[in-house]
Amino acid sequence: MRWNACVACYLFAPYVLAVGIFAAPVFTTISKGDVSEQETPRQVVVRTPAEWQAVWSAHAPSARLPAVDFATKMVVGIFLGTKATGGYDVAVVNVREDGNALVIEYVVHSPGRDLMTAQILTQPYHLIALPKHPDPIRFAVVADQGSLK
Repeated sequence: MRWNACVACYLFAPYVLAVGIFAAPVFTTISKGDVSEQETPRQVVVRTPAEWQAVWSAHAPSARLPAVDFATKMVVGIFLGTKATGGYDVAVVNVREDGNALVIEYVVHSPGRDLMTAQILTQPYHLIALPKHPDPIRFAVVADQGSLK
């Protein structure tokens, strides 16, 4: 039985990879947190070093600019803007192709009504690097996770 399964995997693997069933772009986190100078909600797509410098300067002007090889990579990010308390979070959870577009799927967490939260301004964000994609980029909230419990 195992041998048949291995043969099937061997025979169908090229087809599966060719049609993109398991070929979702891999991404890496550049920076994620809840303190940013970016005070308004914003989604960014960065394809050049100049754009990256501008986005990073608006986000963390006193921090060192992370290196990104824009010959092969691009950066996308989500900024939730300023929130009045702690307990908020944003996380990219998946990147997938949809036709010629690349879809960045993310979740948003917010504090529950009955939870005690820090009374401090926060600016949740997530910046990722992924392989360069020349076509349109779309952002999609896959689930607003609501309250953190």
